[in-house]
Amino acid sequence: MEIRKSQFVISNSRLDKCPVHNRPEYAFIGRSNVGKSSLINMLTGHKGLAMTSAKPGKTLLINHFIVNDDWYLVDLPGYGFAQRGNAQRDQLKCMIEDYILEREQLTSLFVLIDSRLEPQKIDLEFIEWLGENQIPFGIIFTKADKLGHGGLVANVNRFLEKLSEQWEELPPHFITSSKDRSGRDDVLDYIDNINKSLKEM
Repeated sequence: MEIRKSQFVISNSRLDKCPVHNRPEYAFIGRSNVGKSSLINMLTGHKGLAMTSAKPGKTLLINHFIVNDDWYLVDLPGYGFAQRGNAQRDQLKCMIEDYILEREQLTSLFVLIDSRLEPQKIDLEFIEWLGENQIPFGIIFTKADKLGHGGLVANVNRFLEKLSEQWEELPPHFITSSKDRSGRDDVLDYIDNINKSLKEM
């Protein structure tokens, strides 16, 4: 897929304020500091489209971007808000759950996993929650450039093996680096194939 155009549409904190349309939406979510904004900028080829920050947890709203005037990319707040107060944590949790469970246009959710880390309980629990609620999703392993090939493969396999303990069939997964743009075509082709299949229905 060639990204010819990508632009910000709206930020909001309520499901009923999301754009009204009949196009597919692909949402991106992950723990704080997983590299979500950098990945979005890399995928769209639009530096600065999603705001990056050295301080984790900068995304506090549902952010809609339209791509090629054809589909929406949605940047969701991260989960696991360790540095937030209880009230804000609950507000963000409700915002995320409302969007994921109620948004009819959500076509697929991408869960971002830091490839440098051992399997994290919070990621595994979030993925299990998606399964329980039958949410279509894929996994994107980020920061692949931070590890040697052997360590990267070992960490990805370790995570997938952990998932296999609960899942009969694993979701699609992608290995990416925002720095060297690896995995970009794989993710965009996956989205493109879904879009084409939806248009044929």
